Amino acid sequence: MTRPVLFKFRLYVAGDALNSAQARANLDALCRAQLAGRYQIEVVDVFREPKRALADAVFMTPTLIKLAPLPVRTIVGALSQTQTVLQALGLQAILP
Repeated sequence: MTRPVLFKFRLYVAGDALNSAQARANLDALCRAQLAGRYQIEVVDVFREPKRALADAVFMTPTLIKLAPLPVRTIVGALSQTQTVLQALGLQAILP
């Protein structure tokens, strides 16, 4: 039996800023609807961990990085356009 693909995301946010909160909510909703049980989301607050943001070359928030499966993809913004987000992350072609 084949293991389901696990999608790993890292979302960089700026504290409780409105765009960051929207990105977090939109990503949660997208993952629940499209990747149920097959995803992990790590949230990194750039105010608390600025060196991690610099290490990933994150200069704007919110920024989402799809770490797995490869290829790594990055998208900036509140993630409100679901189809655009799926396409930008390369997920549209692999989801039913």
